[in-house]
Amino acid sequence: MLRAVTLFRRGLFRPSPGLSVRMTSSEITPKGILANQVAVVTGSTDGIGFAIARRLAQDGAHVVVSSRKQQNVDWAVATLQGEGLSVTGTVCHVAKAEDRERLVAKALEHGGGIDILVCNAGVNPLVGSTLGASEQVWDKILSVNVKAPALLLRQLLPHMENRGAVILVSSTAAYTPRVDLGAYNVSKTALLGLTRTLALELAPKDIRVNCLVPGVIETNFSKVLHKNETFWNNYKENYQLQRIGRPEDCAGLVSFLCSPDASYITGENIAVAGLSSRL
Repeated sequence: MLRAVTLFRRGLFRPSPGLSVRMTSSEITPKGILANQVAVVTGSTDGIGFAIARRLAQDGAHVVVSSRKQQNVDWAVATLQGEGLSVTGTVCHVAKAEDRERLVAKALEHGGGIDILVCNAGVNPLVGSTLGASEQVWDKILSVNVKAPALLLRQLLPHMENRGAVILVSSTAAYTPRVDLGAYNVSKTALLGLTRTLALELAPKDIRVNCLVPGVIETNFSKVLHKNETFWNNYKENYQLQRIGRPEDCAGLVSFLCSPDASYITGENIAVAGLSSRL
């Protein structure tokens, strides 16, 4: 340990990809595969985002949670801190530049750098056809679901110190669109392209970009599907699955993709759907 610190001070030590060497004045005892890393997770006070935030913190990261409502942020922070996890949080509407700036500032309070970004925040204000969506609906969906992840990453990039992991969150609606999720389907398909493009752009900086593609997961966001008896019966018949997915089913994969064990994986989209239609 002392030798590593000495080499670091002399500028002779280079951390391996995915490993942060930021230290406080007190000695840090690494614990977990993500020890000493700082993670930002958007849309992380409920459902899949909350499960991801919890798992990253359980695996050793300091996690900054966020969502649009202060009361939800307060609940998530209190719950996870009550489990002994290193978590802080702030309100962030990802489509607002000032909110993204506040989120970045909150993350930098813990050690001065950022290692992990998980973009889970998403919206679907319309259950209906693509051509039935108004311009306002299109703007909202694309702004939150597609533009915001790219803009937030641009703001975080100077603080990622040429290493790190980025996870975008799409949906199996990108593989098999539903007619009643028109514009939402399009936005989630766009995230697959954004993942591949960013993976190429950021590879020289040793920053990996991958995409989580959840199927039907039991959350408030997807209840329009999993509470639909006809849909669920057809789903079970087509896929032979006897249970719906849980947020925790997604969290372990994300932690792996952010860890050194996944240091040679980038540009991939991976489904957590029981069975997906993708070859």
